[in-house]
Amino acid sequence: MEDSAYDAERIQVLEGLEAVRKRPSMYIGSTDFHGLHHLVYEVVDNSIDEAMAGYCTTINVVLNDDASVTVEDDGRGIPIGMHKKYKQDALELVLTKLHSGGKFDRKTYKVSGGLHGVGLSVVNALSEFLEVRVKRQGKVHFQRYERGVPVAPIKVEGEGQGTGTIVRFRPDPQIFESTEFNYEMLSGRMREIAFLNKGLKVSISEPKTSQSNVYKFDGGIVEYVSFINRSRACLHEKPIYIFVERDGLSVEIGMQYTDSYAESIYTFANNINTTEGGTHLIGFRAALTKTINDYAKQYGFLKANEESLSGEDVREGLTAILSVKLPEPQFEGQTKTKLGNSDVKGIVESAVSAKLFEYLEENPKVAQTCIGKSILASQAREAARKARELTRRKGLLDVGNLPGKLADCTEKDPSKCELFLVEGNSAGGSAKQARDRSFQAILPLRGKILNVEKARLDKILKNVEIRTIITALGAGVEQELNVDKARYHRVCIMTDGDVDGAHIRTLLLTFFFRYMRPMIDRGYIYIAQPPLFRVKKGKTEKYVYSDKELSATVAEMGEGVDIQRYKGLGEMNPDQLRVTTMDTKSRILKRVTVEDGVVADELFSVLMGDAVEPRRLFIHEHAKEVEFLDV
Repeated sequence: MEDSAYDAERIQVLEGLEAVRKRPSMYIGSTDFHGLHHLVYEVVDNSIDEAMAGYCTTINVVLNDDASVTVEDDGRGIPIGMHKKYKQDALELVLTKLHSGGKFDRKTYKVSGGLHGVGLSVVNALSEFLEVRVKRQGKVHFQRYERGVPVAPIKVEGEGQGTGTIVRFRPDPQIFESTEFNYEMLSGRMREIAFLNKGLKVSISEPKTSQSNVYKFDGGIVEYVSFINRSRACLHEKPIYIFVERDGLSVEIGMQYTDSYAESIYTFANNINTTEGGTHLIGFRAALTKTINDYAKQYGFLKANEESLSGEDVREGLTAILSVKLPEPQFEGQTKTKLGNSDVKGIVESAVSAKLFEYLEENPKVAQTCIGKSILASQAREAARKARELTRRKGLLDVGNLPGKLADCTEKDPSKCELFLVEGNSAGGSAKQARDRSFQAILPLRGKILNVEKARLDKILKNVEIRTIITALGAGVEQELNVDKARYHRVCIMTDGDVDGAHIRTLLLTFFFRYMRPMIDRGYIYIAQPPLFRVKKGKTEKYVYSDKELSATVAEMGEGVDIQRYKGLGEMNPDQLRVTTMDTKSRILKRVTVEDGVVADELFSVLMGDAVEPRRLFIHEHAKEVEFLDV
């Protein structure tokens, strides 16, 4: 389907394509792993905009063997033809001029995720080469660019059925730290797009690894909620679904309560994952709290003089997807992580309040289940409050009363300080001798901490090791967490390289993800990488970190090598631990980041939750990926 109104004159130019190659981080956030993948998202966003406008039904993404990426859609195709005002072909305007496109007049696109109009032009500027093919009016038009500069004029390659755009580009190694794409990360985003756009078919493939996925969800975000909750016990069979259109804004919500204790709410604006929330999330939370309380009091679940349920109470165990689509979204920054439109809060709040109350009245059994869960949460919150007060009275969460087993550092500037969470007293002793006491602190942990996936905060705060961690960090926990008060800006999880060490590491990561998530988002959580082996021949010694690396090292050093396997950190003397794991000049630290909150959420539920079958399937599926098996 072609739209004659979407022609060359619809393309507007706000400014030229300057400084993109000089300052790429201004446009894509960074030139690392994240910025690299952002290029693909920018191209795909244009195809999604065509889908939201009703002109695109299929998007195909291919990670090619030559490190390039191809994105193809069956939308209307980028306009071809001379622009009267700018005396340049519309296709070249889109690819060479910053802030050019059809998204500024609100006639071509009523709703758009690629709002800034920088997508294709920035991708072009930061690519070693970019080729574009446009199918319009029965012809296939082609043009190639190299580092943003057209190699030759647009030419007609031949006849072409239908309409659409095919963009193939290879990121410039002069710009990016690495040009290797992560299939899983991109596949997760394509699945997310398909969930958010009911009926849209999105495929992704990587021929060299024989990986491919096709996503199409006729149930939309209701299916998305069911997907997230598939390893959890749900308290009502079908997710609650709300859809409202008002004042040019559409609000779509899928939500379902589970027996877990953490909330899992994910928000989107024009298909952009607003990881920092914004006005739509504020409106949703306010509506949820008000409606649950109104219903509970009107139908006798709460007495008139009883304290209302808090927002924290009504969100316990809730999985929700909130997706809004609006004509003039105001995002914070080009990476679009927070929605700022002030009017959205009121519209979402009033629309959700009315529809949710109506749903609860029509489904009294579901209402009873949801409110019962919230009342239990309220009772547990009161118990947690008393637990906090008790621990404070005893000085157990008082920063001025730091844990006795904490070997603190002398530096007082948190940005320069590191805290190592070390498994066991033996390893803790070695770490204390190996550290630089000026900026490195050591906190030995005794055994495994509580699995927080299966416990409420009141029980969690009774766990001595968790209390010790909270106290040492000094930033509080959950609702009271203030990352600005953190005493260390590097928290390094340092465990043994065996099964127990991996389990302790996972328990700690679960705790940080569920109750101190902003510490992860700030980039404060790390995993130390102690070696698994020391290989020595004569006076030459090397430390290696995997079985694969060991084979290569032994082959390189030849016969007569002595191999020492480190089962635990306690087996390493302080000098070895210092050189391999703690010295800033020679160590390997891996920063913990959340690339896909939904996937991370589900993974913690699978690994640490009560359901056995999803965990068995996960182990079966990933068994071949194990590099070291401790038996």
